[in-house]
Amino acid sequence: MMRTSNPALNERAFGGLRSDSSDAMTVNGTVHKTAALLFLVVCGAAYTWNMGRTGGNVGPWLAFGGIGGFIAALATIFKKEWSPITAPIYSVLEGLFLGGISAMYANRYEGIVLQAVMLTFGTLGTLLAAYRSGFIRVTDKFRSGVVAATGAIFLVYMLGMILSFFGTRIPLIHESGVIGIGFSLLVVGIAAMNLVLDFDLIEQGAHYGAPKYMEWYAAFGLMVTLVWLYLEMLRLLSKMRER
Repeated sequence: MMRTSNPALNERAFGGLRSDSSDAMTVNGTVHKTAALLFLVVCGAAYTWNMGRTGGNVGPWLAFGGIGGFIAALATIFKKEWSPITAPIYSVLEGLFLGGISAMYANRYEGIVLQAVMLTFGTLGTLLAAYRSGFIRVTDKFRSGVVAATGAIFLVYMLGMILSFFGTRIPLIHESGVIGIGFSLLVVGIAAMNLVLDFDLIEQGAHYGAPKYMEWYAAFGLMVTLVWLYLEMLRLLSKMRER
């Protein structure tokens, strides 16, 4: 059974989808689509990054990219056949958001963005190699553990967002103390394990001959996880800088 905690890549995403023609989803095709989406993210990020680093007001672009990216993500999840169009749109918008956020961190902590990027892609490469070599195996217990942990993190973040409306927040986990850094390490680890589940689901989708457009959808799912991992890396590094 195919299952992942990434909302964009779960067993329902591929369930019932089969292609009887030779024009079916492949792992290589998904890799190419992922590279294309990553390029679009970088293009969008470059604009707000330059603006933020030169003293420009990135606030409106953060809102536009964040809200627009969320809407594009929902459209992609619920209309997978639209993914060849909506996934690139999501990538550009999310890039605008990430570039602005990254500039804000960089203005406060010199060199932090490069460190976060290197750690994110280092984690991606290491886990991909471990998965391909069979060192990490995706079992039902592994899936269940990652899904449960991701759900718990989601609930914690939702609670934090609700509390922020009342001018308060969950104590300790957002601070630079031992508990705060430990929490960020935990979240980074869970985000990284989601990458492994995504690798497995992409492989399964190709194995069962999902339609060609699912390459775009699977690439989009990977981008969702990478964005999450990168943001968590920034949070972790910023807490460590404040120590």
